[in-house]
Amino acid sequence: MGNLVVFIAFALFGNCICVEWRHSAVLDNNFLVLWTPGDKDVTFEVQVKTLGYVGLGFTKDEGRVGADMVIGWVDNNGQVHLQDRHVKDASRDPQMDSSQDYRLLLGYENKTHTVLRFSRRYDTCDPRDLKITNDTMQVVWQYHAEEPVSAAGVLPDHGDIRGSRPLYLVQRDAQPARRTSRNQEQETPLQIWDVLNQQVRLPMQEDTLLWCRVLKMPAIRQKHHVVRYEPVIQPGSKEYLHHMTLYECRGSSSDMEAAARASGGVCYQPGQPILQCNTIAATWSLGSEGFNYPPEAGYALDPHAGPLFYMLETHYTNPQLDAFISDSSGLRLLYTDRLRTHDAGVLSIGIDPNWRHIIPPGQPEVISEGHCVADCTGQTIPNNGVNMFAVIMHTHQLGNKVRLRQIRAGEELPPIASDANYNPSYQEYRRLQRPVKIYPGDHLVAECTYSSESRAAITLGGLTTREETCLISALYYPRIELSLCYSLPSLPTVLHSLGIQQLMSGSSPVKIQAPPELSGLTLEERLVSYDWETGFQSFQEATRRGTFKPLCWSSRGVLLPGTEQLESHYPRIIRPYEEPTLPCTKKPLRNKLSMMLSEDGDIGTPVEPDSDEANAVERGQLVRSKVSRSSEGPAAGSSGARSVSVALVVAAVVAAFR
Repeated sequence: MGNLVVFIAFALFGNCICVEWRHSAVLDNNFLVLWTPGDKDVTFEVQVKTLGYVGLGFTKDEGRVGADMVIGWVDNNGQVHLQDRHVKDASRDPQMDSSQDYRLLLGYENKTHTVLRFSRRYDTCDPRDLKITNDTMQVVWQYHAEEPVSAAGVLPDHGDIRGSRPLYLVQRDAQPARRTSRNQEQETPLQIWDVLNQQVRLPMQEDTLLWCRVLKMPAIRQKHHVVRYEPVIQPGSKEYLHHMTLYECRGSSSDMEAAARASGGVCYQPGQPILQCNTIAATWSLGSEGFNYPPEAGYALDPHAGPLFYMLETHYTNPQLDAFISDSSGLRLLYTDRLRTHDAGVLSIGIDPNWRHIIPPGQPEVISEGHCVADCTGQTIPNNGVNMFAVIMHTHQLGNKVRLRQIRAGEELPPIASDANYNPSYQEYRRLQRPVKIYPGDHLVAECTYSSESRAAITLGGLTTREETCLISALYYPRIELSLCYSLPSLPTVLHSLGIQQLMSGSSPVKIQAPPELSGLTLEERLVSYDWETGFQSFQEATRRGTFKPLCWSSRGVLLPGTEQLESHYPRIIRPYEEPTLPCTKKPLRNKLSMMLSEDGDIGTPVEPDSDEANAVERGQLVRSKVSRSSEGPAAGSSGARSVSVALVVAAVVAAFR
C-alpha cells in the first residue's frame, strides 16, 4: 500500500467523518500503520488482522533491545487498553514504563481486525522513550491471536508474530492530495513510460554488475511533465538490486540511435563508445518506493528542447555468487501534458567515485566530505535562488551518518538534510518539510560518516558495492545548467595524508622517493602497510586541511568554464552551526494521560495525578474506554464498530489534528 493517502470513514447516523493520513506503510500482510506528523506530536493508527493484542515500537538499530513500544488491545468487555512499554531483554515481554506518554484517541474491533489510534510527542522527556526525529527509525511490530490475560498486560506465551523495517517517520514522501470529484473530471489520465532492462543475466562469478541500457524518449509532440516515478521490480530480483539511475544523454544522434537498438551491456568498459550521459533524471535506491513531485514542479520531457535519449544504469549485487536470474526490472515514469509551474532538476553532490577517496580500516567513525564550491553555484544559480525540496542519500555498506551542509558568506546554516542513523539498506527520498533556498555563491558539503570496524583492509571509493561512495541527489526547481557538483582530494593531499613527500618520476609501478624510510615502496604497498591505529587522526586532519579538485559538470556533459584547473580549500567558516538545545518540558500527568471516557462515550474529567486511576496507570491498568467489540462489520478502517459514539469519534478527530 506504500504511501497511499488513506481516508478512514466512520458511518455514524448517516454522517461521515473522514480523516486524512499523510503516510502509511504495510508492515506485513496483516499489519497496516498510518501516521501524520504534527507540529509537536505524531498521530498513529494501526489496523491489524487479529483480535488479540498489537504492538508498535521504534528503535535505532535492527535489534529489539532498547525499543520504545506501545501495546494495546480491546478486551472481551469492549474496553480499550494502551500501554507505554520498553524492551529491556529481547527474550522477555516489553516492560511497562513508569511514565505513560502515549495518548489513546480511538480503539475498536470488528469481526477480523483491531484498530487503535494514538499520539505521542516527538520528545516525551522520558529516557525510556526514543525521540522521533528526521533520522531513519527502525520500526518494530508484534501481534498475537490472544489478548493479555488481565488489564495488567501479561502477554500470552509464545505464538506472537514479530518484524521490523526501517522507515522515515517525519521526512517521508507524501502522496498527492486526494482528488475530489470536481478536479478529477478536469485531470487527464497520466501516461506511462516504462524504462526496463531486457533479461539481464547476472554473472555467477562476480558480486557486482553495472548494466547500462540506452532508450529513446516516448514519441510525444509537445512538452510533458513527469509527476511521479516508481520502481518496477521483477519478482525474485529485489534482493539483487542495489540502485537504478536514469541519466539524460547528449551527443551524436547516430551513436544514440545505435545504442538504443541494443539491449544494453556492461557499463563503462574499455573500447565502448563514450556516451555523454551524466545528468540524473530519476534515481531509485534500495528500500525506495518511488517519488512524487510537488504540485508546483515536474521533470520535463521535451522533444524540442530536451534530450531525446536516456540511459538506465542498474547496479546489481550478488554477494553469495549464487544468482541465477534473468532480470527485466526498471523504472516507471508517469507523465502528463498538463504542465506545472516549474521544471524540476536533480543536482548530484558528493565525492567523485575514485581511489583517492580512502576509508581506513578498523575505525568506528571516518568522515569523508564532497564539496560543491561557491564558484560552481555562483555561475549557475540565479540571483533569486533555487528551491531544494527533496534529497536522497547514497553510500554503500559502511555509511551510518549522512548530512547535506550549507555554508553562505562564512556562516554555516542549519543542515539541509541530516540522518544520524543512516541505514544503507533503506535509501528513500526525503521530502523536506519546506523547500530550502540555495543562492549563488553557497557552498554545499555532502558529509558521510562511515564505520569501518568490520574491515581489516582499507576501502577505496568506487562503483562496486565493496567500494564506497558519498553522494546526495537533491531535487530542486527551477532547473539550472549545473548537474553534477563533486570534488576529489587532490593528489598532493592524498600523498601528504599517507606521509609521502615525493614520488619517483617515471617509475612503473609508482614508487615513493621520500621520506627515506618509505623509499622504494610502491603506493599500493604504502596503502596496505600504513599504521592506521596510530596514524588515523593525522590522516583525517591532513585530508580535511588539504586541497581538493572541484568537478562541476553541466547538463551538456562539460566542466563549467574556469573550473577545469581549479583547486580549492575547505571553506572558511566564521560562524559555525550549533544544534539548538531546547529544554525538555515534560507535561504533568493530568495532561499527559488520555482523558477517561465514560461508558456512553462522553468525555469525562482528566485523571488526577494522585488518584486511584493514576496509580492504576503506573501499575499497568492503563487508559480504558468503553468501546464494544463489534460482532458485525467490514475490515479495519471502515465503519463497523457499532457502539462507537459520536462524541468519541469527534473527540478523537479533534485531538488528532489540533
